[in-house]
Order: sequence, then structure tokens, then C-alpha cells
Amino acid sequence: MSKLFIRWFKRNFSNPQAVILAILLVAGFLAIYLMGQILMPLLVATVFAYLLEWAVSAMEKRKVPRLIAVVTVFISFCTVSLAIIIGIIPLLGHQVELLFTDLPNMAANIQAKLLELAEKYPDLVTKEQLELVIQQLGGGLTNVGDLLVTFSLASFKNIVTIMIYMILVPLLVFFFLKDKSTILNWLARWVPDERQLSMRVWVEVDIQIGNYVRGKVVEIFVVGVASYVSFVIFGLNYAVLLGVLVGLSVLVPYIGATLVTIPVALVGLIQFGTGDTFLYLMITYLVIQALDGNILVPLLFSETNNLHPVAIIAAVLFFGGIWGFWGVFFAIPLATLVVAVIDALDESKVVEDVV
Repeated sequence: MSKLFIRWFKRNFSNPQAVILAILLVAGFLAIYLMGQILMPLLVATVFAYLLEWAVSAMEKRKVPRLIAVVTVFISFCTVSLAIIIGIIPLLGHQVELLFTDLPNMAANIQAKLLELAEKYPDLVTKEQLELVIQQLGGGLTNVGDLLVTFSLASFKNIVTIMIYMILVPLLVFFFLKDKSTILNWLARWVPDERQLSMRVWVEVDIQIGNYVRGKVVEIFVVGVASYVSFVIFGLNYAVLLGVLVGLSVLVPYIGATLVTIPVALVGLIQFGTGDTFLYLMITYLVIQALDGNILVPLLFSETNNLHPVAIIAAVLFFGGIWGFWGVFFAIPLATLVVAVIDALDESKVVEDVV
């Protein structure tokens, strides 16, 4: 067994460039894993910088000086962010408050419908089984109430954190955009000279991350707006809240769409019953999900379509378990990074064999 490991190690890490690449990857993963909370403002600012860089680059191609392009894009970004904070978030908070206020009535409605099932289909489900389900639902509502109390107690800390982020993150985004070349050159000073393999992987992953962040934001917006408009047309309660949930569900491939279907179906079933309106609502919702998966995603993420669904789900579970939300958000780029590293190592071995 030791001979196999030594043979594998020599074959993959006999090249100094491969060793440097491995050291950089391990150092980067450990830094984020051990200091993720401390570095969180930097990570958030990096995501927004990737999102805005394409607009700055597009203006530079039109002969606009970078500083003017950065200031223009940054002001536009701040304006849109303020519009969202002032216009959408209060409305979203109001609907969340309404939802928790209506939870007892919704639970009573669900209880009545479940008891109707026992009367209509006594051979499929018994009254005792339904009463057990109702008790579990009641316990779930109690847990929701406890969660709200905990959230209220921690609200001051959350507000302070949000205020810090609202100051630090925009400043970091501005300087990341303005001094991009300076920052990258400074970081390059700390990388050994034998870094050709590392730079090749970095260039490929850098492009992938930029495309992924921009594509994911577009997907969230399109899916969220399409769902919200559909819910408003049907007159569905909590349309803003459910639209936001559906939009954010695309952050978790496959799993998110499955989970968010439950609240949409429950709210629709309680409001409309099992009639035609509920049926048309669910058909419309499923059509939006199908268009997202079969048309929008291939258009936005054509570069990552070579990843198998099993690989994507495994990446979501693995990186999400390590880094939480950001691990889930960057699961596909991180999986792409793994593929890029493997491809680069394979090609470097081929070159060595030829030499």
C-alpha cells in the first residue's frame, strides 16, 4: 500500500509547479475554513466585485478611463442596492410578519383538510394517524415561535453586523474595482516563480467564477420576477415572499427547487383548495422551473454544463457542509476548480512524459 502511495505521489507531485499549486490550494482552503467569519466582509465584497467587473471592463473597451468607469458603475450599484433596501425589504418583512400571524389559521385549515381525508378515504388513512400528524404540526409551530423569540433576542447583534457590512462592503468593492491591478500584483509577489501551472488554473477559474456570479444573479432575478408576476396574476397570498424564495432557491441546484415547492403548494392549497385555480397555479410554477432548468441555465452556464448532476449535488453537500451558505453558492465554481486542477495536472504529466 505504501509503495502505491509513493508511486502516485511521485507521478503527481514530482513537478515543482504541481507542488506549488497544491500548497496554494491547501493554504487557500485552510484560510477560508479557519478564518471564514473574520474574512466574510472580504468574501462578500469579492462576490460583488466579480459581479460589477464586467460592466467596468465593458466601459473600458469603449475607451472610458477605468477610474470614471469604476465610479459610474459603483454609484449605479449603490443606487440599485438602496432601491432594493427601501422598496422591497420592508414589503418582504411585512409579508413575513403576516405569514407568522396567519400560521394558527393556516394550521387549523390544514387540520380540517386532513380530517376530511380521513372521512373520504378511511381505507388509506385513519383518524389516529392524522391526529398524530396534527400533533407534529402543532409542535412545529411551537418551534417556529421559539425561533422567532431567539431571533428577536439576537436582533440587536444582527443589526450591528448589518450596519458594519453596509459600511465595509461598499468601500471594499470600490477599492477592489479601482485598484484591481495593484492588488493582484501585490498578491503575485507572494507566489513562487514556478507558478505557470497555478496561473493557468487561476485564469480559467477566475473566468468561471466571474461568469457564474453574474449568471447566478441574472437567474435569481429572472426566476424570482417571473414567479412573483405569476403569483400576483393568480392572486396568491404572500406573493413577494414566495417570489423571493423561488428566486433564491436557484442558489442550491436541484435541491432548492424541490424544497421551495412545498411552501408554494401549501399556501396555494390552503387558499384555493384542490380546485382548478390551484392546478393552474402549480402547472405555471412547474413550467417556470422547467424553463429555468432547460433554457435559462444552459444559456447562462454553458461552460459548466459538462458537470454531471451527481457531481453538482455532491459539491453542494460537501462545500455547503464546510462553508455553509458560501460553500453552497460557490459549489459549482469550486467543482470546476477541482476539474481544472485535475486537467492541469494530467497535462503537466503528459508534457513530462514527452520530455
